[in-house]
Formats: sequence, structure tokens, C-alpha cells
Amino acid sequence: MGFSEVLRPVSRFNSFKRTQIILQHLRMSSHTDSEPEVLLEKKGCAGVITLNRPKALNSLTISMIRQIYPQLKKWEQEPEISLIIIKGAGGKAFCAGGDVKAIAEAGKAKEKWTQDFFKEEYALNRAIGTYQKPYVAFIHGITMGGGVGVSVHGDFRVATEKTLFAMPETALGLFPDVGGGFFLPRLPGKLGYFLGLTGFRLKGRDVQKGGIATHFVDSDKLTMLEKDLLALKSPSKENVAEVLDTYHKKCEVNQDKPFVLEEHMNNINSWFSASTMEQIIQHLQEDGSPFALEQLKVIKKMSPASLKISLRQLTEGSSKNLTEVLIMEYRLSQACLRGHDFYEGVRAILVDKDQNPKWKPAKLEEVTDEFVNDCFKPLGSNDLKF
Repeated sequence: MGFSEVLRPVSRFNSFKRTQIILQHLRMSSHTDSEPEVLLEKKGCAGVITLNRPKALNSLTISMIRQIYPQLKKWEQEPEISLIIIKGAGGKAFCAGGDVKAIAEAGKAKEKWTQDFFKEEYALNRAIGTYQKPYVAFIHGITMGGGVGVSVHGDFRVATEKTLFAMPETALGLFPDVGGGFFLPRLPGKLGYFLGLTGFRLKGRDVQKGGIATHFVDSDKLTMLEKDLLALKSPSKENVAEVLDTYHKKCEVNQDKPFVLEEHMNNINSWFSASTMEQIIQHLQEDGSPFALEQLKVIKKMSPASLKISLRQLTEGSSKNLTEVLIMEYRLSQACLRGHDFYEGVRAILVDKDQNPKWKPAKLEEVTDEFVNDCFKPLGSNDLKF
């Protein structure tokens, strides 16, 4: 491969841009509009969910989750509803994640709703993953964290040239949750491990070529696509797939462009096959290529505790079903709320914005097996139950 080909993705995904995308993932604005946070409408054969906080990049609040979950369950039992469509308002984002700053503030104050937020969010993720009717997510614009959770577990995910996917949680003292332990290990090779540990972002057609989206369409065709889906009479998954396939095949944007990580996939598969973070770092150091060194630089900025927790989460999740993964992730979420790094990550990235978190432990070798094991322990009567 040419030297310039290696440098191109490095420059594109440099640390500054990673920081900006994490800020986009986390930045919240108060919802002052009179508009409801989420719209739940019957249209034709479908139940249509519109995440309606465009100023906050449609970030999920607990009140939104509490509206969506029961409505989904209700629609599942209604014979006139044959299809679910979920989308985001405003054009910039499908959903940039959960209200992390509010969760951190409430966690510090030991408010019970932080437990409820994760329990109810994960229950929603499971409901989508086990839904009995076709579920179509238009992941147009920024799609991260909680936005991935309300889309990736459904039958169909439609990306556009403006889709931007990332799971940047390890930079925040968290882990790639919302079922990340289920879907990330099931992406091709070790791609999911790479995405989950480094926060690397995928754009446009790469979201589909990487296996996160099932279809790719031009953004200016989304309205017509929705109209055609709503015109279906009692559609089956096959009927929905046929409509989506038609639009996908007609879309020529970047059709012949190789996957952004294609030239690096053999190395990614090798590096991230290691069973420990220390070994992954050793592989990157020994490789020494510009791309490897850039990923090494990124990983060294992440919470060491988050990295070790996330690697084990992904490894264990590869052999668990979605329900088992979500139970495991709930235990991890509560460990993060008990710990130090989540609050420090929010402080450094969102509150003080100095981009200089002081992780504890500060080094990978200081994160003991005992510490990691404790994060995965059952919570007894407080465990997540379905």
C-alpha cells in the first residue's frame, strides 16, 4: 500500500476531530420548545417514532424512553400496525446518544433515576431486538451511543451520505453499551472490537459497508422511501426488504469506493485478536505503521479501566444473546456510576472542556483483574430483570 493511502485515514480521523465528535455526542441543550420530545404517530400501516430534540441532536432522555417503550409494546399487539419506522428530526442527527451530563450529575447526587435510566433504556433496546414486526431505523446524520441502541437491534437500518456512526464511550470512562457487547463482536472480523475500543467513526456508505446499516440511500430520497413504506398493505419483512433493496440498488453514491478501513482490516483483525489490552498495545507498537501509531495514540487517551472492561464485555458478549448482554451491561453501568472515571470524563470533555481527564487508575497495568471482575459481579435483587 502507498504511504499516502495510509496517511489519508490518519489525517481524517485525527485526535481533534475525535474530540469534536465526542463533544457532539455529549452536548446537550435544554428543551425549551413547546414541541414534545418525541412524536408517536400512526401513519398508514406504520407506527412512526420521531425523536424530536433537534437542538440537542435528538439525544435520549428518560422521559423519551418512557414514552417510546409502552407505545412500541402497544403497537406490537395492534393488527392494523404492521411496521415501525423510527427517525430523527432536524436533519443533523438521528440520535447522538443519551443525556450523559444529566446522568453524571444525578449519579454524583446518588439519585435513583440513574439506575432507572439504564434499566429502562436497556429494556427498550431488548424490545427492539425481539420485536415481532418489521422495524426500520433511518439513521440519517449523527448516530451514536443511545442512538445506536434504538436502531441497530432492529431489522433494518438505513444510512445516508450524512450518517456518522461512532461509539466513543471509552473516552468518557464508560463502555460501548446499549447492546454493544452483542452487535459489535458480530461485525466482520475484529472490526467491532476496533470501533468499540478506539471510538473510530464511520461515515456515509462506510456505515453500511461495515455492517452496521443494512441499506444505503440518498438522503433526498428518504421522504419518498418513507412514503413507499407507508403505502404498503400489511407488509411482511420480505415486503419491507424489497422496497429498501430497490432504493439501495438505485443509489450510486460512493458505490464503488472501497470501505475506508479495507486496507487495514487484516492488521485490525490481527491486532485486536489479542486477549488483553496490553497485548493489543504491544501489537500496535510492533507494527509501527502510521495507522497503527495513530490508533495507539488514541487508545492511550482512553480510560484504562474502560478499555479493560470494554474488551472483556466484547469478548464475553460474543457468545451471549442480547438479553444476557444487556444484563451484563447493566452491571457494568452501575460499576461506572460507583467509580471515578465516568465523572472525570464528563468533567474533562463536557464541563471544564480541558480535554485532560485524570484517570484512576492512570495506567493499564494498574487496572487489576480483581477490579474488572468486581464490575461484572451480579447485583442480586438490584440486577436487571426482563
